[in-house]
Amino acid sequence: MRDQRDPIALARHNWEDAGWGGAVADGMEAVTSVMRAHQIMLARIEQELKPFGLTFARFELLRLLAFSTHGALPISKASDRLQVHVSSATSAVARLVEAGLVERRPHPTDGRTTLVAITPGGCEVTERATLVLNEVFADIGMPQNESRALVEAIRSLRRSHGDF
Repeated sequence: MRDQRDPIALARHNWEDAGWGGAVADGMEAVTSVMRAHQIMLARIEQELKPFGLTFARFELLRLLAFSTHGALPISKASDRLQVHVSSATSAVARLVEAGLVERRPHPTDGRTTLVAITPGGCEVTERATLVLNEVFADIGMPQNESRALVEAIRSLRRSHGDF
């Protein structure tokens, strides 16, 4: 039975009525559901990070630097690990430099490379923001077994598209 309140279920019905049933309707519903879930989760995360003056992209960069052995990485390595284009990472770095949360440093052995290093203030903000986000991560709005199943399903999709 279709939920009349679910716009994605209604879209699927329209797809089927137009003659695009089966795998096509399943795929449309899956893609649309993932995109909507992304919007919901990102809005929740962004709301929690707002008091820290961070976006999720900037938080991810700070958290990556905080996890790194020396608190610093070349921007190219950071962009690879975050799976974003170097220009996106560079933009995040610029904003974090302005906020005093990271700094650029020369690489100690490679004069062509600049490191991005988390500052003590960046460490402090990252730890406080992580505590808040861990509350969100502990309850994303679905039972843990469903959350694990979702991760496995998305991992399968990512693998089939060469994401790793």
